[in-house]
Amino acid sequence: MSKTTARLVIRQPGEAPGFWQPVPANGFVRCLLDPAVTGAENPFSMGTQTVDPGCHIREHLHDAHEEVILVQEGEGEARLAGAAHPMRPGTCLFLPRSLPHSFHNTGQGPLTLLWLILPGGLETFFARIGRPRTKGDPPPAPFARPTDVARIEAETVFGRLPT
Repeated sequence: MSKTTARLVIRQPGEAPGFWQPVPANGFVRCLLDPAVTGAENPFSMGTQTVDPGCHIREHLHDAHEEVILVQEGEGEARLAGAAHPMRPGTCLFLPRSLPHSFHNTGQGPLTLLWLILPGGLETFFARIGRPRTKGDPPPAPFARPTDVARIEAETVFGRLPT
């Protein structure tokens, strides 16, 4: 029998690292669980992303990762394989490897998504492109993505979109 390094993790609201996100998403992410924190036998990362009204998560894909999205709050639209799908609280999506996808907040309030990615690594991307956030802080003015975002994507969990 193999010995696991997995450990119990309980994070209360405000305890997980958070990051303000640049345009076009704006809003913020909370990185709740990742391989370094859990020591899980099957590495994964999980958190939430809140997208401001009228904003979106640009089209992207994960060529070596599978992703689950669960809508917690708000209304939006998932654009997957050339088709638009409505999103509302309770909508759940499984995104296989290499499927281009984007998420658009079409509602009047925040769109909050719970994300789970296997294996992990998305938390590293969010930390590298965002700005640290403490619960209760006022949001910063919209800010641009880093100029080296393509390099950051390649070093974390993103593949290249077809041209």
